[in-house]
Amino acid sequence: MMNSIQVLDCTLRDGGYCNEWKFGKKGTSKIIEGLTNSGIDIIECGFITNRVDNDPDVTKFRTLDAISPIVPSNRRSCIYVGMINYGEYDPKELPLCNESPIDGLRIAFHKKDLKSALEMCRQVKDKGYKVFVQAMVSMAYTDLEFISMIDMINDIEPYAFYIVDSFGMMKRKDMVRFFSLVEHNLKDTICIGFHSHNNMQLAYSNAQTLVEMQSDRNLIIDSSIYGMGRGAGNLNTELFIEYLNDNYNSNYLIKPILEVMDEVINDFYRKRPWGYSLPNYLSAKHNTHPNYAGYLSEKNTLTAGGMNEIFEMMDEDKKVEFSKEYAESMYIWYMERGKSNETHLAEFANSIKGKEVLLIGPAKSSEIHRDKIMNYVENNDVVTISVNFSYPYVKMDYLFISNMRRYNEVGKRDLDRCVVTSNVPADGVFLKVKYQDLLNEKEVVRDNAGLMAVNLMIKMGAKRLIMAGFDGYSYDSSENFAEAQMVVFEEKAKLDAINHGMGTVLSEYSNLIEIVFLTEHPYYNLISH
Repeated sequence: MMNSIQVLDCTLRDGGYCNEWKFGKKGTSKIIEGLTNSGIDIIECGFITNRVDNDPDVTKFRTLDAISPIVPSNRRSCIYVGMINYGEYDPKELPLCNESPIDGLRIAFHKKDLKSALEMCRQVKDKGYKVFVQAMVSMAYTDLEFISMIDMINDIEPYAFYIVDSFGMMKRKDMVRFFSLVEHNLKDTICIGFHSHNNMQLAYSNAQTLVEMQSDRNLIIDSSIYGMGRGAGNLNTELFIEYLNDNYNSNYLIKPILEVMDEVINDFYRKRPWGYSLPNYLSAKHNTHPNYAGYLSEKNTLTAGGMNEIFEMMDEDKKVEFSKEYAESMYIWYMERGKSNETHLAEFANSIKGKEVLLIGPAKSSEIHRDKIMNYVENNDVVTISVNFSYPYVKMDYLFISNMRRYNEVGKRDLDRCVVTSNVPADGVFLKVKYQDLLNEKEVVRDNAGLMAVNLMIKMGAKRLIMAGFDGYSYDSSENFAEAQMVVFEEKAKLDAINHGMGTVLSEYSNLIEIVFLTEHPYYNLISH
């Protein structure tokens, strides 16, 4: 059995990916107090980085002095640490440890920075700090590379060296293999740490396996309250300390953690949930940075199969560090690769050219004002086209669909009047037009279905556009769509950006065609009437 099992809580650091580290001064103090009172062995206070200014409501700190207000005067037996991402802080700026509010520093780095990062670890140790070596993405190393790194770490002799499951992809056999390499090659004086993510729902079971292994090595297990962390989150502190209490005679107090969950963490969870999801599973399956899963998922256009294909086609050297530009380029590449089928293009253009076209979107106003819409269709010579859904109150001339998820829901029933973009792998539809020809320049709404439909109508020579069911996006997600199954959940800032982007592009299009709204919309100040 282990000599010692320590729990390191990383809520204020890893959990910050869920709320931009804005725990608030009061919330941060409550978290620190709860962890201290529960008897957690090591408490991570946040990031130390020169890329921010000090803010008492944020757990990213430009200086170590800024951490002082959140560290309690009665430390009990807790160790307080911070994390530095290699390249974000000069160790020469660190005070000596006996002049610092914290006891240790975790140095996180990628494989490409190994040698220079370990030299930084040496410099930090020379200033008296407990040094935790956090070589991210352990699965990126071969066994020989991992052993070679351990030899270099033995020469530094830090407080701890970590096995890091950055992408939540380690299965039991992987974790056991890495632990065996560390146990047999790392100096006995160095603690072995384990940091996991829960993309495959294995963080809890892997942690249990690790502490149950027959070894006398000192072990540190990372966790966070409620599993708060990037993507699928981390091992849950409350679950793991209860497991240690039940099986290893530990005496952590659960109640202070539960109070923090109730008073602080739950509010963050309601605003931006974390935890297991299909995109996070796929990112782990392909050993890919979880931010790619989040980015592609937020498009709300890809099926699971489509997302899986993108992960399969990504360059291996691009997977480890997230690049928004690369993610967007892969998304556009995937969406553009389909072939168009324009056999009926002339027929379609002839039905649109010089005509008034009514575009009906899936927003709630299309349901609320259905009588108004039905009356307009009955009393006007208008071509009717619904966008990404099937409107039940009017016989539509065409359905315009721009992603596979919507096609699977409605398009297969109306092949003879279905107009799809070329990224939709659908056979037998009336018309398949080129996806890339309908994009706009505003990234957040580049392939928005409504804007693509407007662009297509302009290209087809429509005389006038009447729009209904394009209400913009409300913070209350239940108010955004007429059909419940279409509801998606987005952050307020993202919704604001989408609404602004829609208005901007519609304003540009209104210079090319007359646009009139039949139902309410949020673009009055941007659209000419």
